[in-house]
Amino acid sequence: MFSRRTSWDLSANRLARRLEELRAEGRELLDLAEANPTRCGLSWPADELGAALADPRVSTYEPTPQGLPEARAAVAEYLRGHGAEVPPERVLLTSSTSEAYALLFKLLCDPGDEVLVPSPSYPLLDLLAGLESAALARYPLRYDGEWHLDRAALAAAIGPRTRAVVVVSPSNPVGYALDREDLAFLEALCAERDLALVGDEVFLDTARPPRTTVAGARACLAFHLSGLSKVCGLPQLKAGWIAAAGPEERVRPALQRLELVADTWLSVSGPAQLALPALLARRERFLSPLRRRLEANRSALAREAAGAPFDLLRSGGGWAAVLRLGEVGDEEAICLRLLEERVVTQPGFFYDFERNGHLVLSLLPAPERFEDGISRIGAVLRYKRAQ
Repeated sequence: MFSRRTSWDLSANRLARRLEELRAEGRELLDLAEANPTRCGLSWPADELGAALADPRVSTYEPTPQGLPEARAAVAEYLRGHGAEVPPERVLLTSSTSEAYALLFKLLCDPGDEVLVPSPSYPLLDLLAGLESAALARYPLRYDGEWHLDRAALAAAIGPRTRAVVVVSPSNPVGYALDREDLAFLEALCAERDLALVGDEVFLDTARPPRTTVAGARACLAFHLSGLSKVCGLPQLKAGWIAAAGPEERVRPALQRLELVADTWLSVSGPAQLALPALLARRERFLSPLRRRLEANRSALAREAAGAPFDLLRSGGGWAAVLRLGEVGDEEAICLRLLEERVVTQPGFFYDFERNGHLVLSLLPAPERFEDGISRIGAVLRYKRAQ
């Protein structure tokens, strides 16, 4: 009755089951996996958000497959602030970055074609590709005190059905950040192999400067993806974008096809499009306190790591932190033990780490709750090592 692309194993694992049980019991938890800024004291005031959504034009409907011109111009101005000159005509609005991926997989891939994605990485990419009947192949990110592309392994992973290379910058969860040298390598490789370069850059505003964006690509067809969810901390508005870069003879037919695909759904809401320019212009209202929160929590982790049996891996940006535990046992067992201390964490295997022994934490929780949580993590790991 159902398609093979939805034949998932929907049973909950041990960690998910125990978390559901604790929540059903009404237990108070220190959720260090929470990635929703609106639940972490980083939401916009309701009156300010309401004012941005109060445009009188919301009473009319303007079906624009590529997006309202003023909204696309606001995205172009945002990218100009990151050093990329992208005309509004090369911007297409989407309801989310997830939808942007879906549109690009439709554009670039026939069923069974491959897209290269980084590892470790966010598991959502597997679902998005599978729903479009595309396959994922992985290239590794390597850590030597900082995260790097393994360029040789990436090139070797390209096969006869590869259609695109995805780079996530800063990547989730490890915080690899694209630099000019890597962008030049990726542009040259994609141009030579006739591949598209897809840059998921939702966390770009938290990258350590200088920041490099795929929107500045010139040699190959490239797509920058982002949206209000991470740039403004407004996941509830469902407004994102694709910005195309590269040679005009590549970009023009790509946008023509994308516009027709977008016209099939017309998924971006009118109120979100109308509010986008004002909200994007005021993004520092969210980003400034966010950066302070990320820095405060990362500093607290560094202090805890100085006396705890884990290493805090260096990150180039993003909202997550990775702890390397070493030889302390099974990741899921550790996360279950931490749940008994009312601390929610995520094991590294959720993100396809090459080796066992990692925990992933969100840096969004309020600092006092975050410090309480990492203190409990340190205590559990010290006890485990002493056994």
